[in-house]
Amino acid sequence: MKSFFPKDSFPDSYDSLEKIFNNTYNGIAILTLDGDWIKVNNSMCEMLGYTKHELYNMKIENIIFRDDLGVHATKYERLMQGKIDRYRVMQRYFHKDGSIIWFLISVSLISAISGKPTQMIWQFSDITSRKLNQDKLKLMLRVVREQNDRLSSFADIITHNLRSHSGNLSTIKGFLEEEFTWLKENENFLLLSKAIETLEETVSHLTEVAKIKPVDAKQLVTLNLYEYVEKATYNVTAVARNTNTTIINDIDDGIYVKAIPAYLDSIILNFLTNAIKYRSDDRDPQIELTATLDNDFVVFKIADNGMGIDLVKYGDKLFQLYKTFHTNRDSIGLGLFITKNQIESMGGKVEVVSEVGVGSEFSIFFKAAKKTGLP
Repeated sequence: MKSFFPKDSFPDSYDSLEKIFNNTYNGIAILTLDGDWIKVNNSMCEMLGYTKHELYNMKIENIIFRDDLGVHATKYERLMQGKIDRYRVMQRYFHKDGSIIWFLISVSLISAISGKPTQMIWQFSDITSRKLNQDKLKLMLRVVREQNDRLSSFADIITHNLRSHSGNLSTIKGFLEEEFTWLKENENFLLLSKAIETLEETVSHLTEVAKIKPVDAKQLVTLNLYEYVEKATYNVTAVARNTNTTIINDIDDGIYVKAIPAYLDSIILNFLTNAIKYRSDDRDPQIELTATLDNDFVVFKIADNGMGIDLVKYGDKLFQLYKTFHTNRDSIGLGLFITKNQIESMGGKVEVVSEVGVGSEFSIFFKAAKKTGLP
């Protein structure tokens, strides 16, 4: 076989070039423009399990996975036309033992002094493990998506059926109260009434949770954050006045976020009402709302001077369902759970810093809209 590095061309460097060619980690092959082997290095032989003699005496297409025979065609044509200097493709080959190897192949031309292409040089990187891991990950993601779809359908069915049953129980209870008025004084009937009331409340909570679905990016619309904060502030005016709470909207009126309108309403309102609900008795409540741009996100912050949360004790449970951290009788641990899920379903996240007796600051990351007017 004619050497790719003729000794009479550069006798002093021939041995060094030959060693580099044969001992490089990746496989290297010199091919004719028609795709026939001219020379391969030792790594190429180790990757495929064939000797050089065996490779030189077989057509390269004989060891290429059948479905991958044409992967070079379009890019090779552009290479020969001079539109590109090199290209990469992924292609499967058969090892001598019959197993399949995934290669990332880099292809470039070798030209004569005249500039006319005469040969090709292919560099082979074994990416079999990476491809197998990618395929496993894709399979796992598909399984997770299917399971999520089934769980979502299951949740819809369960909440619908429970809502129907709890509604029927409540209706029957009403009929019994009308027909047998003395039941209102019966201790067991009162316990039954309380149980039905609790069931209806639980079903209501589960229904709200079941409504939270992953949001497609196409569903997100451009919304003015300042206007939504103003609307939420107006909606809590009465309770703010009754508790002497000051709400400061320091958000620039040119800031826009990508969100679902109903979710944005719910998120802002929930954080405002929480800040008022968990106010401190030691000072007049104050809530400050600000927003800054952080790369592709608008960071919306709600800071208060309320009771604060012991994050060392409760930090990992803060956003869990039915977890409460204060003694308020109307705390049920649902609002933060739903709010966090709404935020994450729109591609955002929520962070919190808090100190007991000082207050809390929640940072909500919304996807920034192009209209965002921050410098």
